[in-house]
Amino acid sequence: MAENGFETQIRTIGLNLSYGTTHVLKDITFDIGRKTVTAFIGPSGCGKSSYLRCLNRMNDFIPSASVSGIIEIDGENILSPATDVIALRRRVGMVFQKPNPFPMSIYENVAYGPRLNGVKSRSELDDIVESSLRGAALWDEVKSKLGRPGTGLSGGQQQRLCIARAIATQPDVLLMDEPTSALDPMSTARVEELIRDLKVDYTVVIVTHNMQQAARISDYTAFFLLGDLVEYDRTARMFTSPSDKRTEDYISGRFG
Repeated sequence: MAENGFETQIRTIGLNLSYGTTHVLKDITFDIGRKTVTAFIGPSGCGKSSYLRCLNRMNDFIPSASVSGIIEIDGENILSPATDVIALRRRVGMVFQKPNPFPMSIYENVAYGPRLNGVKSRSELDDIVESSLRGAALWDEVKSKLGRPGTGLSGGQQQRLCIARAIATQPDVLLMDEPTSALDPMSTARVEELIRDLKVDYTVVIVTHNMQQAARISDYTAFFLLGDLVEYDRTARMFTSPSDKRTEDYISGRFG
């Protein structure tokens, strides 16, 4: 592992994850820096998304999942049985591969989380909706049609609406599981630009199959292979002089 050069926000120590008899993550240990963009790369089924789901305890929904080890966010072990999982998911927002706006208005999509967290004041909700849509680079496109269904937006706009919804609860960490894989090139470029802007306020962790995307937007890259964390380094170094031959082979397209 290289010297990090960041303030650690997420620390993973000896993480193992199995689904039934299938060992999905094997003794994963590394740190993720505060207000950085970290990309996870690797072939399908190598453990990238499984690790991502550990960060907000989404694997709790899978009956066959068993997890051991430590994941600390700001010093708190989120895998502890004492963890308030609902509070954790407020702190760790998630954006999925396919845009999934709720079947309600643009306004209500963004206001949903804050309402759930007890915000009742209309003026406060108005402020949160506007600031979140601005944060997701969508406000200027939708400010005159907040009452229209979120599902009526284009694919790229829907994904930015989902990002606005995720940041409306002011999380510390934003997880993105292949957030542009269902988008056209122009929408992908908009979301990538947005991700670079978001790291000013959030720690962003993104799973991507797109090598060029990882190189463009991330500060650090983690390469997963068959449940192992093969290499983790600054993106620029990883893509120019990886220390492991398997990383070099994957990045250069020799397999995967």
